[in-house]
Amino acid sequence: MAISVAAVKELREKTGAGMMDCQRALAEAAGDLEAAVTILRKKGLAAAAKKAGRAAKDGLVAIAVAGDGARAGMVELNCETDFVARNDQYQAFAQQLAQRAMQEGWREVAEALQRPFPGAEGQTVEQAISSRVATIGENIRLSRVASLVAGPGMKLGSYLHMGGKIGVLVALSGSADDETVKDVAMHIAAAEPGFVARDSVPEAVLETEREVARAQAASAEKPPQVVEKIVEGKVAKFFEQVCLVDQAFVKNPEQRVGELLAQRGGVEVAGFVRFKLGEGAPAESE
Repeated sequence: MAISVAAVKELREKTGAGMMDCQRALAEAAGDLEAAVTILRKKGLAAAAKKAGRAAKDGLVAIAVAGDGARAGMVELNCETDFVARNDQYQAFAQQLAQRAMQEGWREVAEALQRPFPGAEGQTVEQAISSRVATIGENIRLSRVASLVAGPGMKLGSYLHMGGKIGVLVALSGSADDETVKDVAMHIAAAEPGFVARDSVPEAVLETEREVARAQAASAEKPPQVVEKIVEGKVAKFFEQVCLVDQAFVKNPEQRVGELLAQRGGVEVAGFVRFKLGEGAPAESE
């Protein structure tokens, strides 16, 4: 029978179970809401509902890199307490998810949640998470996923900081040696760049910075020609703060990252991803 969107929504609100789980339970129960609730409870999926509204901002970032270095995946898996985050089973589960992210090229959480979970026939990633919520007793949330693939002449690097509190994936040109890959990944973890270089900063972002600088200069009653010089100076400072190649290298603040890369054979950065634990977790009500 056809299951209405309204019925699925009502069951989700009542149990907190995943959308696909609710749809399947309603189909199995021939549309009977209470019977569907019972089905979800029997499967251990409704048990997750009691915890679904609780904040899950602890946890860890996990990374997996292919043996040949051609692919890498990263996930942020949140839970409620550091106690659970340090649990071996929880950490193994996060590593399994990172492995799938690497193998399947995960880019979006919604898509990842519907992927089959290995070792559990017929179970999706979303269902695997719900099962662990019921077992562990805390809310667990897959907040972010990412993957990188090494293009021609590229080399991937990764770095985990503070036992999984910060994770970095980075792609460099193939001339990069292991030391350079590690240095750049560590720098990204510490310095938190938002872009690789100036030409990768969206024009809308730059215009916002210019507007803010103009407003600040205008409030100081500066002449128009002085205002524009101040604006350009502010934008230049902004580039130094958010662009990787313009940042001062954390291991040698006298040197820019771009200068370091030029010194080490003209290495180029193709892209990077940085996860800091908690930044991907949405605000939730207690």
